[in-house]
Amino acid sequence: MPSCDPPPPIEDEVPWSDKITRYDEAHFVAYLRLLDASAAGASDADMCRFVLGIDAAKEPDRAKRALESHLRRARWMTEHGYRHLLQ
Repeated sequence: MPSCDPPPPIEDEVPWSDKITRYDEAHFVAYLRLLDASAAGASDADMCRFVLGIDAAKEPDRAKRALESHLRRARWMTEHGYRHLLQ
């Protein structure tokens, strides 16, 4: 039976690069979940809790920073990053 490794920890801010990073590769699923949740109108608090694992009520500054950073990177992936996957 294959093992299910836990998802890697979420950083407060995505390490930025003009290329796909190891962090991106490890968090593709989180990026997709954020994009889906955002498109469905999920609240910031719910996206933080259910996708990033951060309680926005207890850590509002961290939650806001992490959500903005990860959504920005997820959107970058849909506009630019995917090209790196095709190369």
